[in-house]
Amino acid sequence: MNTLVIYDSQHGNTEQIAQAIGEALGIQALRAGAVNLAELKQLDLLIIGSPTHGGWYTPAIKELLEALPALEGLKVAAFDTRTSSFWNRLLPFGYAAPRIARKLEGSGANLLAPPEGFVVLGLEGPLKGGELERAVGWARGLVC
Repeated sequence: MNTLVIYDSQHGNTEQIAQAIGEALGIQALRAGAVNLAELKQLDLLIIGSPTHGGWYTPAIKELLEALPALEGLKVAAFDTRTSSFWNRLLPFGYAAPRIARKLEGSGANLLAPPEGFVVLGLEGPLKGGELERAVGWARGLVC
């Protein structure tokens, strides 16, 4: 299966998740700015991830999503990194992954799994214990 992981990361946590997914699937994980959009048409599966800030994905992911060609029939998945704090539960900002998934589906893609979130401790990390392993399991579930 021809698969690609595209991500953006600000403090390295989302990059760690993306790299773990890439290693688990034996594929490349690329930063959003390093992607050749023309090559996306050759994919069987596209996975996109971003940190969550105020309920949204990063500007680099926004730029990527706005530039995407039609993705008719392409299998996709979305993930984010997020904090699990009192304020996140109190304020209904939402998370990046569901917003990424909606944009991908709007381009004609087929969502393989519900959007997934991986927990970061504090605003800059580190990742909560076990999140890299959970990311590997999630990724393997996409290709089964």
